[in-house]
Amino acid sequence: MPSLYEKLIDPFLKDVREFVVNFSEIRPGEKVLDVGCGTGDQAIYFAKKGAVVTGIDINQEMISCALKKKGRFNIHFQGGDATNLPFLEPVFDVAVISLVLHEIENKDRDRVISEMKRVVKKGGRLIFVDFNCPLPKSMISFYVKLVEFFAGKNHWQNFKSYLKEGGILKILEKNKLKLEKIEYLEDGLLIAVKTKNA
Repeated sequence: MPSLYEKLIDPFLKDVREFVVNFSEIRPGEKVLDVGCGTGDQAIYFAKKGAVVTGIDINQEMISCALKKKGRFNIHFQGGDATNLPFLEPVFDVAVISLVLHEIENKDRDRVISEMKRVVKKGGRLIFVDFNCPLPKSMISFYVKLVEFFAGKNHWQNFKSYLKEGGILKILEKNKLKLEKIEYLEDGLLIAVKTKNA
């Protein structure tokens, strides 16, 4: 799975990864938590800008892949569950979750957001990037649906429930997060939202 992800998904997301770092207005020395870090690409982009990064993912194979790629960068990758983050205090300046919410079961999405809020300092930033809802009517949207379908039954069900729930904006509204900035990427396929932790 990680090698497939690296070959099919990571190359497509190169521009998105760079955008997320700029969108978050990261400053050197800031502590960043990458929730659902996968193969580590997003974390590496943050580290290149001087951030101190922690990447967490429930899939140990993804973590193993990320550890091989991290090289000299100041990144700590570890296994963990986003619904119960292994940090006792709010130690991060920024928490980012990129193209992960649509993979999470409906019942767990609010818990993941709550945990992100818990571990980010007051006044810190929460960054959410995922599929826009509704998806634009385009060939790339058709391709996305195809990929999600072939990723497996549970994955497909979670993707459908994410769209049914109304996507990021509805989910964040339900979680009473104040939206500071919204941008659309890839011809409206993706949406990025920045919020401030109260």
